[in-house]
Amino acid sequence: MAPPGHTEADLAQVLHTGPFHLALRTALAVRGLPLQRVQHHLAHRGIKVGVTSLCYWQQGARRPQRPESLKAVRGLEELLRLPAGSLIRLLGGAGATGGPSEAERPATRSYRNLVGVPGTVEELLAGLESPADGGLHTVGHHERVRIGAARELVGRDSQHVVRAHRDGVDRYLAIHHGDPGCDAERVVVRAGENCRTGRVRRHPGTGVVVAELLFDARLRAGETYLFGYGFEDGTGGVSGEYVRGFGFAGGQYVLQVRFHEEALPVRCRRFAQTSAGAPRGARGDLTLSGRHRTVHFVEQGVRPGILGIDWDWD
Repeated sequence: MAPPGHTEADLAQVLHTGPFHLALRTALAVRGLPLQRVQHHLAHRGIKVGVTSLCYWQQGARRPQRPESLKAVRGLEELLRLPAGSLIRLLGGAGATGGPSEAERPATRSYRNLVGVPGTVEELLAGLESPADGGLHTVGHHERVRIGAARELVGRDSQHVVRAHRDGVDRYLAIHHGDPGCDAERVVVRAGENCRTGRVRRHPGTGVVVAELLFDARLRAGETYLFGYGFEDGTGGVSGEYVRGFGFAGGQYVLQVRFHEEALPVRCRRFAQTSAGAPRGARGDLTLSGRHRTVHFVEQGVRPGILGIDWDWD
C-alpha cells in the first residue's frame, strides 16, 4: 500500500510526464522499498549499482547514461513493477552527467528551432533571468484559440496544469507569437485564476510577447499547480494556422480553434513537425462542428517539437 501522499495514480501520472528522477522517487515511495533493499535485489539479478548512484538518480543530481546504468534502470522497472521502458523513455537518450541544472532538464529543443524566430525568444527570456525549463513541466494544457470575422487571430486562452521538479518555483513564462503584421505593443496579457501578471517583454519586429505569470504560492518539487491566462491580439493579418512549440516533453495537450460564424474555413487539418523547417507529418483532417464552429485535437503525451492546426479559407 502506498504511503500517504504517494498513490498509484500519482505514479501513473509522473511516469507519463516525467521527469525521470521524480518518477523514480515516486515509484520507490509507492513500492515502499529503501535503496539498500533495491541494491540487494538488483545484485541478485546480476546488476551492480551503488546506493549512492541510486540516491543521486532519485534526487536528480545525476542521470544514468552508461550502458551498465541503463541496464540498472531496466532492472528497476522490473523490480518496481513498472511498465517496460517507462523509466528509460523519460531519459530521452540525451544529456551529460552533471549537476542538478543539467540532470533536471528533459530532452529539449531550442525555441528558435521550433517556431523560426532566431534569437528573439531567447533574448527576451534572458532578460527575465529564467532557467531554460523554468523548473516546471506540463501535466495538462487546454488551449482555446479564437479566429475573428476578418479571419484574424483574435486571441487565445489557456488552462494549464504544471508540476514542479525543483523547490521554490513560483512563476511561469508564457510566450505569444502573433501572425505576420502583429503589433506586439497592442497585445494584451490576461492573468486568470491562481496567477497574476508580472513583467512583460515585447519584440515589435516579430510579434513575440513573453509574459511572466506569478503564482499565488511557491511550489515544492512534485507539487502540481493549476492556473489560467490568455492573450488578446487581433492586430495581425489573415491567419491560416496556429502552432504550439514544445521545448520539453510533457503531458496532455488539447488545442481547440473556434471560428467566427462569418469566417468559416473550407478545410482544417492537424499536423506535427520536429522543427519549423521540417516537413509536416501526422496530418489528419478535422471536422468543423456546425453548432460550435470549432475543431480540436488531443495529444496524450507531448514530445519536443511542434503541434498545430492549419486551415484553408478558399
